Amino acid sequence: MTAVAEPGPASGVTALGWLLVALPLLGAALLLLGGRLTDSFGPLLATALSWGSFVVGAAIFVALLAKDPSERAASIELYNWVPAGSIDVTAGLLIDPLSVAFVLLVTFVGSLIHVYSLGYMEHDPDKRRFFAYLNLFVASMLLLVLADSYLLLFVGWEGVGLASWLLIGFWNHNPAYATAANKAFVVNRVGDVGLILAMSMMFATFGTADFGAVNEGVSGASEAAATGIGLLLLLAACGKSAQFPLQSWLGDAMAGPTPVSALIHAATMVTAGVYLIVRSHVLFDAAPNAQLAVVIVGAITLLYGAIVGCAKDDLKKALAASTMSQIGYMMLAAGLGPVGYAFAIFHLITHGFFKAGMFLGAGSVMHGMNDQVDMRRFGALSGVMKITWVTFGLGWLAILGVPPFSGFWSKDKIIEAAFIGEGWRPWVFGLAALIGAGITAFYMSRLFFMTFHGKKRWSDDVDPHESPLTMTIPMMVLAVGSAFLGLVLATVAPISTWLEPTLGHADHDEPVLPVAVLIIATMVVVAIGAVWAWLVYGRDEVPVVAPVGSALTRAARKDLYQDGLNEVLLMSPGISLTRGLVEVDRDIVDGGGVGGLSRTIARSANWLRRAQNGFARSYALTMLAGVVAFLGALWVIN
Repeated sequence: MTAVAEPGPASGVTALGWLLVALPLLGAALLLLGGRLTDSFGPLLATALSWGSFVVGAAIFVALLAKDPSERAASIELYNWVPAGSIDVTAGLLIDPLSVAFVLLVTFVGSLIHVYSLGYMEHDPDKRRFFAYLNLFVASMLLLVLADSYLLLFVGWEGVGLASWLLIGFWNHNPAYATAANKAFVVNRVGDVGLILAMSMMFATFGTADFGAVNEGVSGASEAAATGIGLLLLLAACGKSAQFPLQSWLGDAMAGPTPVSALIHAATMVTAGVYLIVRSHVLFDAAPNAQLAVVIVGAITLLYGAIVGCAKDDLKKALAASTMSQIGYMMLAAGLGPVGYAFAIFHLITHGFFKAGMFLGAGSVMHGMNDQVDMRRFGALSGVMKITWVTFGLGWLAILGVPPFSGFWSKDKIIEAAFIGEGWRPWVFGLAALIGAGITAFYMSRLFFMTFHGKKRWSDDVDPHESPLTMTIPMMVLAVGSAFLGLVLATVAPISTWLEPTLGHADHDEPVLPVAVLIIATMVVVAIGAVWAWLVYGRDEVPVVAPVGSALTRAARKDLYQDGLNEVLLMSPGISLTRGLVEVDRDIVDGGGVGGLSRTIARSANWLRRAQNGFARSYALTMLAGVVAFLGALWVIN
C-alpha cells in the first residue's frame, strides 16, 4: 500500500495553512506578554483566535474537497531551518487529508472547550493565564499534526508536553496538583527519548527525517532498521497517549481544571501517539514485528483501562481510565496495518466528540455539586441537571456503541478488523476487543447510573443546579456529534475514502467470523455489561462509602499497582544507581582520583619548596651534584 497524493506547492487557500498555528500562538503570546493589560478581554480574544483557526481549517478542507483525490496534498515551505553540512532540514507544513482531519477536530472541539471555559473559569483570578495556556496547547497540537518532518513534529510534540504540564499544574498552590503535573511531565519524557532515538536512526539510515523522504527510503532499508525505528516510535506514542507501560500519568492528570481534561483526552495530547503511528504507516508496513507490538500494546491497554475504570469512584478518573482504554482500541487498529489505519482515525474523531462532551458534562456536575467528584455522593442528578443528563447520556450511548450513535460505527469497525487475519491473532486480538466492549458498557453504565440515577446521596448543604449557557451550549453541540457524526462519516461522507490519498486504498479481507455474528455478539456483551451495571448501581442502593471489595477491585482502585511497579522497577533502582554514582564520585573520583592527584602534587610541591631555602651554599652544592652526575653519565656511556 502506498500513498496516492504527492504534495505540491500550496496555492490559494491552502497557502494560508500557516495561520492555523499562528493564530492561537499569537493569542498565547499576547495574553502572556500583555500581562494584566489583557485581563478584561484576553479570554475572549483567545477564544476568537481559536475559532479563527477553525475557520481557516474549514476553508482548507473545502478547497481540498474540490480537488481530485490525487491532488489533495500540498506543502508550505516556511524557512531553511537546520543547514548543517549534508543535513539540510527545511521547516514546512504538510496539508493533506490526514492532517486536515486532525486540524478540524483540534480546532472545533478545542474552540468549544474555550467557550465552555469562559463560564467554568469565570471567577478564577488567573483565567487570562489559563486561556493563554489553552491557546498554546492548541497551537502546539496543530504544529504537531501539520509538520512535514519528524523533527518539526517533535517541536509540536514538546509544546504539547509543556502546555499539558502548565495546565495540569495550573492550581499548583495545591502540592498534589503540582506533583501530578510533574509526574505527567517525567513519564512523557521517557517517551520523548524514544522519538529522539527514532529520529537519530532515521538520519543514520535515510539521511533525513522528512516524511516523504523517509517513506521513499523505507523500501531500500533493512527490516531490522525499520523495526528499530518502529519500536522507538511506539515508545514515544506510549508516553504521549498513555499506553502500557507508560500510562500511569493519565489518572493523576485530572488534577487540572476540567476543561483541560477534556482538551487532553479528546482533541490533543493523547491522540498524538495514534497520529504518529498512522503518519508512519509506510514504515510500520515494512516492519511486521513492530506492527505486532503496536497491536499487543493496544490490546493490553484497552483491557487495562477498562478494568481500572470499573473500580474508580472519582468521576474524572473513571473517564480518564475510559480514555486510556479507547486510545487502546485506536492503537490496536493502527497496528493492524492497512485494514485498520482509517478505522483508528475514525474512532479517534468520534471519540473526540463524545469524550469531550462527557468531560465537559463532568465539569458541569462538579460546577453544580461544589466541585465534588465522588460519584458515591451523587445520584438522582437527572432531575435537577436535565441538560447535563441528556448531553452526557448521548455520549454514554455513543461510547457503548449503541446503534445508531457514533461509537457503533467506529468502535465496531475496529472489533471487526481485529477478527481479520490468520492463525491465532484474530482470535486473541478480536476477543480482547470484544471483551473490552462488554467491560466498557459496564463501567460507563456504572458511572452514568451512579451520577444521574438512583437515590440522591448528596448532603443537605449541596444545592445541585444546571450550568450557565456558556457551558451547556458546547455540551449540546458535542452531544449532536456524539449522536450523528459516526453515521455521517460511515455513510454520507466516508472517512476511509477521504483518507485514501494519504493512507492508500486497502482491500479488507473477511473476518474469521461473519460480520453479522460479530455485530450481534458485540450488542450482546454490551447489553450484558449495561444491564449488570443497572442491577448493581441503578436499581440497588449504592453505599456512600465504598466496600472493601475483592482483591481485583482493590487492585483496580490503585491502577493495578502500576505506581508501585514503577517504583520497584524504575524509581528504586534509579535512586540506588544515583546514590551509588554519588558515592563513586565522592570516594573514588574525588577521593582517590582527582583528590589523590591533587594531594600528591601538594606533597611534591612542599618537598620542592624545602629545597629552595635561599642559602648560596645549598645552591652551589646542588650545582656540584648535578655536574658530578652529568660527568658520571658521560663516563658510563663512553
